[in-house]
Amino acid sequence: MQNPTKASALALLPLLVFLGIYLAGSIIANDFYKIPITVAGMAASIVAIAMTRYRTIAESIGDYSRGATDHNIMLMIWIFVLAGAFASSTKAMGAVDAIVDLTLRIVPETYLPAGIFFAACFTSLSVGTSVGTIVALTPIASAISAETGCSMPWIVAIVVGGALFGDNLSFISDTTIAATRTQGCSMRDKFRTNVAIVAPAAVITLLIYIFSSEQSITYVATSIDSPWYTMIPYLLVLVMAAAGVNVLKVLVAGILSSGLIGICCGRVSVLDWFSTMGQGIDSMGQLIIITMMAGGMLEMIRINGGIDYLISLLTSRLRSRRGAEASIATLVVVADICTANNTVAIISIGSIARDIGQRFGIAPRRVASLLDTFSCFIQGILPYGAQLLMAAGLAAISPVEIIRYLYYPVIMGLCAALAIVIQRPRCID
Repeated sequence: MQNPTKASALALLPLLVFLGIYLAGSIIANDFYKIPITVAGMAASIVAIAMTRYRTIAESIGDYSRGATDHNIMLMIWIFVLAGAFASSTKAMGAVDAIVDLTLRIVPETYLPAGIFFAACFTSLSVGTSVGTIVALTPIASAISAETGCSMPWIVAIVVGGALFGDNLSFISDTTIAATRTQGCSMRDKFRTNVAIVAPAAVITLLIYIFSSEQSITYVATSIDSPWYTMIPYLLVLVMAAAGVNVLKVLVAGILSSGLIGICCGRVSVLDWFSTMGQGIDSMGQLIIITMMAGGMLEMIRINGGIDYLISLLTSRLRSRRGAEASIATLVVVADICTANNTVAIISIGSIARDIGQRFGIAPRRVASLLDTFSCFIQGILPYGAQLLMAAGLAAISPVEIIRYLYYPVIMGLCAALAIVIQRPRCID
């Protein structure tokens, strides 16, 4: 059925309901476990369906269901399922313990946070996906937290920050591909412009982790019963991901290798392997539910004219190049808040950003860089975004607890905003 609804600010109500119940409620209660994120998602979903005009309830539910089962949503759910199975099976056969012990023996305590951040940056730059990096490194970071006594949300935030670094810059990242294709520029040109903006943010973050004494890390080396070959599943995952293999194939290979090595070496039985995989998948249940709810709710916002309203609001009074760049940044941030997917956000407003860039003489490479950087910034701090949900699910903590420690995404956003204010780096095509 054709949607006759025009751009409307009221369409954003479900998003406000979700944020109001979950964030505001948790802050008031001073406990981020008090209000389950799925309850906030359910309330927002009900509002989104009930407020839709020119459709019957059945039609609205159909629209909601199509958004909840969108291709990108289902792909993410499969990643969640496989990630849960992989994390549990590798932990059961001793892979996580072996890698954590090796890391803590090699890296001095003082430089451990910086080492984890660097590893996450390098991995994400090679893999091209922040979610893949988070899947690979969060279980290790969580185990390090348990061994050293440092804050779990803090150390998980280090991984998330490093993961977003590569998501923003990697040549094989979905966001890079989307940004360059929508603006018609080369990946090399976009990279050169982009790195001038975010490299200072990465250096500042690295220095914070080197010199900050916010978290005390102490570790007493102990003898563990996890031989070197138990690390093979993780090494295999990292090598395959760096080679550009699809993340689903990477996770399947990791699951199979952990099972085969564990069974052949007598570390787990077949039944134990199946049981641990099942537990890992079950642990992703809430994550899967809220992901589908978010997809459905945000589709209803789009249908009801919420995104059209924001685009119209932000582009109606442009006067200068600086203002044009600020509007591009704001557009992609708002689109990402409304879609919870930075790649989709870039694609959604890519043509509008290109038109604005042409109108004010902004080089395509700079437009692409702004789109990618600001989308990664906001995606990295969304409590219902895939990155924080995945990290929180694997670490068994609340996604909101992680946000206060996300130094890199915030510094990256500030550096990008400063680049707009001072109009650097200069890009002339």
